[in-house]
Amino acid sequence: MLQRARILQDRLVAWRRTIHTHPELGFQEVQTAALVAGALREMDIHVETGIGGTGVIGILGQGPPTVALRADMDALPIQELNDVPYASQVPGVMHACGHDAHVAILLGVATLLAESPPPRGQVRFLFQPSEEGAGKDGKSGAPRMIEDGALEGVDAIFGLHVLPDKPAGTVGVVPGPVFAAANAFRLYVRGRGGHGAYPHRAVDPIVLSAQVIIAIQTIVARRLRPLDSGVVTVGTVHGGTKGNIIPEEVKLTGTMRSFRPEVRELLRTELERACEVVRALGGDFDLHIGGGYPPTVNDAAMAALVCEAATDLLGADQVYAPDPEMGAEDFSFFLEKVPGCYFRLGTGRPGEPAHGLHNPHFDIDERALPVGVAVLAEIAHRYLQQH
Repeated sequence: MLQRARILQDRLVAWRRTIHTHPELGFQEVQTAALVAGALREMDIHVETGIGGTGVIGILGQGPPTVALRADMDALPIQELNDVPYASQVPGVMHACGHDAHVAILLGVATLLAESPPPRGQVRFLFQPSEEGAGKDGKSGAPRMIEDGALEGVDAIFGLHVLPDKPAGTVGVVPGPVFAAANAFRLYVRGRGGHGAYPHRAVDPIVLSAQVIIAIQTIVARRLRPLDSGVVTVGTVHGGTKGNIIPEEVKLTGTMRSFRPEVRELLRTELERACEVVRALGGDFDLHIGGGYPPTVNDAAMAALVCEAATDLLGADQVYAPDPEMGAEDFSFFLEKVPGCYFRLGTGRPGEPAHGLHNPHFDIDERALPVGVAVLAEIAHRYLQQH
């Protein structure tokens, strides 16, 4: 499988660079979806479009069993700073999280499996919109695709994410928690505006916000059991128009991260409690906590399958067990419905600094692309053989 995947190197690079040059934000992946649908049809794979908005599904073979493979398609609102021929041509939009590589890899998997003997079951290729954020309905691409039937009849699901701080072609896989649950929050701190020279006649929401931020920072330090994991971050603070004016309101936004349901609930409760300091000091507040993403939790048997396939293809020295991370992934919605595994694919360039995900200098070592193809294709092949 790896030898066959390496033959596709030039095609994989062409797909990836075309998508990288023309990035599209969540639920706007029109060109990317058209490229995907056209490529799948050339492989004589049945295609369904408009799934979950701009999503595409390719269907090869007939189930049961049915194994699904997923790639996300959306880019980020970041201005690219790479000086490369395939740099983004869309101002302020960039594939800074490697979703262009994910799409190219899954198209490569489709190519390999379409050129193989018919699978003993069905392989379903899910090209998902908007992993990075939600639409006006508060839903990202994964739950929308699920609502449109993407998982009907699916017995297992697999996906990968590129990782720039690991050597190209390495695979990281672990059972259990992989990424944390995430909940965004918005907090409006309200006081009473006035002149900066007469603060005693006002209720300063900026000072109140400072007190709230300090209270929020004590949640993990003093309310969370030390052996548990949690994060509460205030990411933005907006308030005021001029240095001598005390504003009426300050808006804060942030995120909460956790792995266990009880910790997630504790963070919600303690965030609300921390905000009460505003009322104790004469102000008021409105707190809005979003539904967010659940934790990404790998099925133990499916993780073992990925580990076995990657080890047989690449060697044990190229496979490692990563620690769980506080990042979030809406692949978690798929894993709530069916067993599966989400693993990492190293894409770091030797001798070069690893610019992290969501960085304007992010790029990948494209020699990792056929490795991702081979591992995903081998996983699908083995799953269908075993079930």
